[in-house]
Amino acid sequence: MFRDINLSLLDMLGDDFIKSVCEANSFLGFMSYDEAYSIANQKVSFFSEKAQRLNDELLSKVGTSVIGSCGCDNKGCPTDSYAKATHINASPITGFGCYRIGQDGKLYLTGKSEHYHSSLGHRFAGYKLIDNARKLGILNPTHNNTRGYVTRLLEEKIIKEINIPKLDRIINLETGSLAVEAGVKMMLSRFYKLDKSFAAPKYSGKVPVFFVMADKTGASEANYHGTTVITQTFRNMWPEFYAKAEAADLYKVVPVMINDINDFRTKIEQYNQGKYKTAGFLHEIILMNYGGIKLHYDYLQAAHKLCKETDTPVLVDEIQSCMWYKGMFLFKKYDLEPDFVVIGKGFSGGEYPASKIITTKEMDVLNQFGALVTNGQEELASLSYLITMKFMEVNGDEVERVSNYFDNRLKEFAKAHPEKVLYAEGMGLLAALHFSTLDAAKEFADHLNEKCIDSSAQIYKVNCPPAVLLKPPVISSCKVIDYIVEQIESV
Repeated sequence: MFRDINLSLLDMLGDDFIKSVCEANSFLGFMSYDEAYSIANQKVSFFSEKAQRLNDELLSKVGTSVIGSCGCDNKGCPTDSYAKATHINASPITGFGCYRIGQDGKLYLTGKSEHYHSSLGHRFAGYKLIDNARKLGILNPTHNNTRGYVTRLLEEKIIKEINIPKLDRIINLETGSLAVEAGVKMMLSRFYKLDKSFAAPKYSGKVPVFFVMADKTGASEANYHGTTVITQTFRNMWPEFYAKAEAADLYKVVPVMINDINDFRTKIEQYNQGKYKTAGFLHEIILMNYGGIKLHYDYLQAAHKLCKETDTPVLVDEIQSCMWYKGMFLFKKYDLEPDFVVIGKGFSGGEYPASKIITTKEMDVLNQFGALVTNGQEELASLSYLITMKFMEVNGDEVERVSNYFDNRLKEFAKAHPEKVLYAEGMGLLAALHFSTLDAAKEFADHLNEKCIDSSAQIYKVNCPPAVLLKPPVISSCKVIDYIVEQIESV
């Protein structure tokens, strides 16, 4: 089982800050000092044995109607693409743990953690500390110039947990897309001035070359680093725009083959001569937007070494993988020391959009407005990070045990059904099953979703292996894993 934690805001944030909050409440007349201190000192159970038992007991109700249908069939005002993708019946009324009750009244198992950000499931009790913070009037909105105590405390904790001397500073941003873009800007600043006040950049006059993960044909569609225009060109979107940028020698995108260090070595030699200079290497570790393929330890070790030798900054994109592994950062398991780490999603547990880029003194080259986001350093969002991190600190071993169990069960399933499934990919709870055809993958995912287990068939990329993706919350027990695999086997 998972270990429960009982903590208060006083435990989380310290006596000095809480006393000031209590004094401020008394001054403003909202409550007495003692009333405020009592709220701050209220212990909250994070994941009790009762909650864990309920999380397992609800398995028997998955796919059944547990309440009446909502009947709220309003369509909203979506774009055409969103309208086609929307499943109103499955949209939430409420939920708990690994489950969501849909508008159709059925109980759904969140097999993808609501697309990768509900790391601790729904209505995680530890987040009641956020409610207590609101009662005390701890403000959420701040600005870059007035980053609050909780955010500063979080920054120090993240740097301490990473424990790599050169990674010692953070920019707080709202989404993963903006966090990655900040990294791209810092890479570009070695080629172009941010504004006229800057000195000539280190590689002024050279063409910046960005390395990203290639798909199996060598094209650039395997990578995913957000939705800003430049990072979308990294994965072959906006082809006409990119063609003009490349023709004008503004920048160049070079895909590198998955787990092929010889290809990487050839290209890094090729693009560090003449008019070219490698601007950066951006990669995930588990390619959840490309069949859940896992990059190999030896490959990344060698690639990072080559980048260091050629003064090529490396950005590890952990938006999808952070908080799903013991130690919270997957790049630490790979013994990597990149120049940028981007985190988000799992850290805030779906409570707030809150992403960050962690970087070095050398890459700290933007002024305040170079990567400015007004809402990037919200205090309650930072508190959600601290709560999630505390749970993982205490329960990392159990998360790792369940993750390995899921990994092994899926691999055993794939071996037992070679006529159906090619193999299981991914690592731990970030998982994918690969099929021989697109139709087989789609049919499999459709059947699993009919059983009210969230999954998705990755069939929208021409060169992507037909894959079905899963990513259960880190609070999943082995019973939850057994249920998922049993339903997979029944399909």
